[in-house]
Amino acid sequence: MSPFILLIVSASFLWIMYHVYGTFIAKKIVKIDPQAPVPAHAQYDGKDYVPSSKQVMFGHHFTSIAGTGPIVGPAIGIIWGWIPACLWVLCGSVFMGAVHDFGALIISMRHQGRSLSDIAGDYMSPRVRFCFFIIVLLALWIVIAIFGLIIALIFAKFPSSVLAVWLEIPLAIAFGFWIKRSNLPFWLKTLVSTILLYTCVYIGILVPIELPSLFGLPATGLWTLILLAYAFIASILPVSLLLQPRDYLNAWQLYVALALIVGGIIVCSILGELNFVAPAINTNPTGAPSMWPFLFITIACGALSGFHCLICSGTSAKQINSEADAQYVGYGSMLMEAGLALVVIIAVGAGLGLAYNSGSETLFGTQAFQAHYGSWQASAGLGSKLSAVVIGCSNMMARLNIPIEFGIAIVGVFIASFAGTTLDSATRVQRYIVSECGVYLKKSWIQHKYAATAISVISAALLAFSSGMNGKGALELWPLFGAVNQLLGGLALLVITVYLSKRAKYAIVVTGIPCLAVLAITLWATIINQRQFWLNDQWLLLIVNSIIILLAITICIEGITVLTQLLVKKKQKVMA
Repeated sequence: MSPFILLIVSASFLWIMYHVYGTFIAKKIVKIDPQAPVPAHAQYDGKDYVPSSKQVMFGHHFTSIAGTGPIVGPAIGIIWGWIPACLWVLCGSVFMGAVHDFGALIISMRHQGRSLSDIAGDYMSPRVRFCFFIIVLLALWIVIAIFGLIIALIFAKFPSSVLAVWLEIPLAIAFGFWIKRSNLPFWLKTLVSTILLYTCVYIGILVPIELPSLFGLPATGLWTLILLAYAFIASILPVSLLLQPRDYLNAWQLYVALALIVGGIIVCSILGELNFVAPAINTNPTGAPSMWPFLFITIACGALSGFHCLICSGTSAKQINSEADAQYVGYGSMLMEAGLALVVIIAVGAGLGLAYNSGSETLFGTQAFQAHYGSWQASAGLGSKLSAVVIGCSNMMARLNIPIEFGIAIVGVFIASFAGTTLDSATRVQRYIVSECGVYLKKSWIQHKYAATAISVISAALLAFSSGMNGKGALELWPLFGAVNQLLGGLALLVITVYLSKRAKYAIVVTGIPCLAVLAITLWATIINQRQFWLNDQWLLLIVNSIIILLAITICIEGITVLTQLLVKKKQKVMA
């Protein structure tokens, strides 16, 4: 199949399913009530609880859940073939990921914007709340530490992205003030700010920045420290000051980049240059783990990601203006992320074949793909995955007469920007979670936003620098994250199923079946990982993974018990 035809068919499928399946869930399953009170109004404080338009919320939510996930995941997962990767992204996003996000968002909105881990205790048991809190705290701890490193590595690999990313911050703050104090049309403000955003990209090309080593800290360590300090400040500011406007502008930054990439795909297709050079299906890549179950763990963002429930019930639920906006923000953002993942699959599966510099020569076609994806080890490392995406995208944009250097800068900046929005939001959500823990621990000082943020950031910094001054300590626990992330998604679907089973006739089908599938696949992968940790004498990973498995099994048993009781009560009512 032509990559262009794949893109058209996939986009049409996602658009149709948003209007058909998404609307069915909104009306028949979660039963949207536009008149229902929402936290943004009921608990308005001008800082965390701030009602916002659905366009601004879409930008914030989309960039926060996306990060580098729908870029890196598909760039790895394509090693098993472009057909399995595309099918999982399309089916996973529509029937699992978007349902998961929409459900988590609406439940949190109906419970004062509390986290899903906290709400789980209301519908299952305090024991479940405790277990859920531990898993969430662990996941966010790793995310904050690793995303500081990811951005640091992007800055090191693409120096032209550094200045552009930092210039976005004052631009976003200015945009936030502008939209409040000017009567100009909102679209005009967006257009002007987006043009300025891309002007920053051009300035970044002219002034690339590379940090030297300082006080024994290499560049990655310095950037990690700077970024964690930034995350502390950003996460305590009112959302309307930086988080909302920055995420909204970053979303437009992506829309423009996607338009350029899709334009490149169209031109390449018309010229007959663009064909898939990746295999359609490759069940046994050299050195790679089994496609089943690891494809479903590797490609998370873009199909289903447990991290999304933390954003849904963390920042987004506190800002949605009305339940009527929840489908657009929750379900729609997930499908938009699926669209981004599909573009990445085309970039690495076809765009990479347009030209690939192996160091000694320029390769084309399947040779180019094999040079990068010949084995699991050949494509290993974050830099390798990002390079494949950047090269593939810039190759296609070059057909629009966009210089390769500018194309690389565009992609590098939006990847770094998206990682930055995830770092901001993850730190803020961790602060909320720590504060909620303070309530149950009866420690008032932990509930204070400065103390909770300090705990969140300092603990992440300790993890980042636990193995040395390069800030790469979180890589020690990173092998756990893929399975933990999807496990979190399965457990969130379990809570959603318990909540909706009391209210909707088909909830057990719409959310229960995806829940069962995700938990089964993820526990399977987790047990396989456990065996590998044992064989490789990775004792830290073995111990932490064992704790995660026990916590997950505890939550599953509690969930099954509650669901069984609900079904028995329903049956008794019918018989009566």
